[in-house]
Formats: sequence, structure tokens, C-alpha cells
Amino acid sequence: MMNDLLFLDTSGLLSIHDEKDFRNQTAIEFFTKAKRLLTTNYVLAEFVPLSYVRGKNRKETLSYINDLLQVARLELVWVDERLHAEAMRLLEERLDKSYSLCDAVSFSVMRERGFLSALTTDKHFQQEGFVRLLES
Repeated sequence: MMNDLLFLDTSGLLSIHDEKDFRNQTAIEFFTKAKRLLTTNYVLAEFVPLSYVRGKNRKETLSYINDLLQVARLELVWVDERLHAEAMRLLEERLDKSYSLCDAVSFSVMRERGFLSALTTDKHFQQEGFVRLLES
């Protein structure tokens, strides 16, 4: 099943974290069913301020991230110089797209690890050939 491998993007994490989000239950189901989870430190860096902007409590947000990092089936990829440079090259190749640096890193990591599905609302994942599991 393609959803056995699940990349966690910023918007997907927010959908899980925000119980008022209309995608909350769907996001939780995908998260729970996935055998392997993958994300990057760039996604987490993007998640924290987005969560605050969306009105989530600071302490709860930080606790949520700390709990997430304890999930045994989650692999957290730390972006190094090589991966950052690869993402920058992708951005330079896709000047017609409005991808963020975080997006480009995510795409590179997903390709390297063979992940096809992303817990995200971001249409950029579809544009890059991945499966977006949450509606916008």
C-alpha cells in the first residue's frame, strides 16, 4: 500500500495538531495507519511559527513536537549542506513554481527514501508528482 510510507509536511502536522481543523480525523487516520513516517527538521522549523500564527498555544505546540519525535516509526532527516544545495538546485530548475526551500528539501528527501505520499494540503507536492493526501 502506498500509504505505508508517509511523509509528514507542515500542513499535515497542523491538521493533526489542530482538533478544530476539518481534516483532523482524516490526518490522524493516515498518520496512525502508516508503517513508516518521515519528515525533516525544516518542516518542524516551519511548523512552529505556522502553529503560533494559527492561534495554537506555544507550550502545546512544543509538547506536540517533542511527542512526535518519540514516535519510533518516525525518521527525522536533518538537513545538511548537501541536501540544502540539492534543494536549491531544484528551486533554480523550477523558477515557474512558487515552491519554498522547505518544499524542495521535502521533495528531495521523499525521492531519496522512495516515499510517494505526503500528509499535506500543499498542491506543490502534486505538481512535483507526489500524492497529496489532504484537501486544501
